[in-house]
Amino acid sequence: MSIRSERKEEHLKLAQMFFNKQKYNSFDQLHLLRPALPETKVDTQILGVEMFKKRVSAPFFINAMTGGSQESKVVNKALGHVAAKEKIALALGSASILAKEEDQLDSFYVARNEDPDGVLIININPETPVEATNKIIHELNADALQIHLNTVQEIAMPEGDRNFFWLDHIKALRDQIDLPIIIKEVGFGLDGATIHTLKNAGIEYFDIAGSGGTNFAQIENARNSRDVSYLEDLGLSTVVSALMAKKEDVNFIVSGGVRNPLDVLKGLVLGGQYVGISNVFLQEYNQNGVAGLEQFISAWKNELAALIAIYGQNSLASLPQIKKYYDLPLKNQIDQLL
Repeated sequence: MSIRSERKEEHLKLAQMFFNKQKYNSFDQLHLLRPALPETKVDTQILGVEMFKKRVSAPFFINAMTGGSQESKVVNKALGHVAAKEKIALALGSASILAKEEDQLDSFYVARNEDPDGVLIININPETPVEATNKIIHELNADALQIHLNTVQEIAMPEGDRNFFWLDHIKALRDQIDLPIIIKEVGFGLDGATIHTLKNAGIEYFDIAGSGGTNFAQIENARNSRDVSYLEDLGLSTVVSALMAKKEDVNFIVSGGVRNPLDVLKGLVLGGQYVGISNVFLQEYNQNGVAGLEQFISAWKNELAALIAIYGQNSLASLPQIKKYYDLPLKNQIDQLL
C-alpha cells in the first residue's frame, strides 16, 4: 500500500475515532423565529431541486470523504448505492491520487457504477495537473469539480505540502475545465476575502465547509509525532463563513458540522443552495450498513419537510425569509467580522 493510500485509510479510522454527533458548534447559537400559526402542511415534494443540470430529491447531499484505497473502495460503493437509491448527490473524496496512482481508479469508479445517472462531484487538490483532472472527469463522468483548500491540514500533516501558491493554478483549471467548479474548504471555513478573490477569478460556486464538524488538524495531529493541537482552533465557524459568502453574493454550499435536519434547515435559511453532510452519514453507514444509511437519509427528508412546515414555509426558495437571531458570543463575532 502506498503512503497516500495508507493515509486515506488512517483518515477513515481517525474520523470514526473522533466522531461526536452532539458536538457543540455555531448552529447551536443560531435560532429561527417560529410562527405558532404556520398555515402549512408537510410536503416532501418541495424538497426536490436541480443540481448541476440534474434533478435530485433533496437539497442536502453526501459530501466529500474518501477514495484511493481498498477500504475506501468499499465505502464509496456503498455511498454510491445509497445516493442512487435516495436520489441525492454524492461528492467523492480527493481523487488527486489518480494523477500518480491510476490503479486506484476503481476505488472511485465504484460509486459512479452504482449511481450511473446521479449527480457525482469529484474532488482534487489545487495542484492537480489540468490534463490529469480532465482525465479523472472523463473516467468518472463527473457533473462538477470540487477543488479543496486545506492549508491548516497540510501544516498539521507530517508529510503535508508547504507551498500554498494556488491561485494561478486554480485559474488555469477554471479556464480549461468545462464543468462547474466548486472551491471547498475542509472544515476551517472560507473567509470573505478568499471568496471575493476567487469570485473575481471566475469561480461561481463555493462550499464553505466551516468549523464545527470533522477537524482535520485533530486528525493529522494524531498522526504527527509533534503536538500541533494548537492548530485545531484556527477554523472559521460555519455560520460566520456562510454569512460572508452571502455578503459576497455567490452561489454557496453550507457544510461543516451539519448533524441533523434542523442544521440543514439553518444552512438553507443562511442562503446556502445546498447543504453537505460527511461524517454523520459515514458513521451511520459504519454502524448500520447500507440499509441503515438509506433509512437514515429517508428520515432526514421527512424531518426536513416537517421543519419547513413548522416554520410556515412551502418552498425552498422562501427559506431565507425566516427571521434568525444569534446568541451573543456568535453575534459578537458577526459584528466584528462582517
